Amino acid sequence: MHFMFEAVGIKSVKEKIGVLVKALRSRDGLTQEQLAEQLNVSRITIQNLEAGKNPTIDTVLKVLQHFDLLAGFDNYIGGEIDNNSHESLY
Repeated sequence: MHFMFEAVGIKSVKEKIGVLVKALRSRDGLTQEQLAEQLNVSRITIQNLEAGKNPTIDTVLKVLQHFDLLAGFDNYIGGEIDNNSHESLY
């Protein structure tokens, strides 16, 4: 089977998360230090996140919550669970 699109890689997604975090932080006029303080993480954690360097799921979830994106992410996951949960007919 040949696909007309490239497979999505983990590195690419981490980089996109970093770009998104930097854009959201900049939009709100926050420095890395200010965002780090608000999330109770180090500035280096935010710097690494924005650089696409192996963020923890906790850090990503804190950022999503801070920028009011956690509910949308949770809804997406819930939808995927619903779409992929097939009750046995037996």
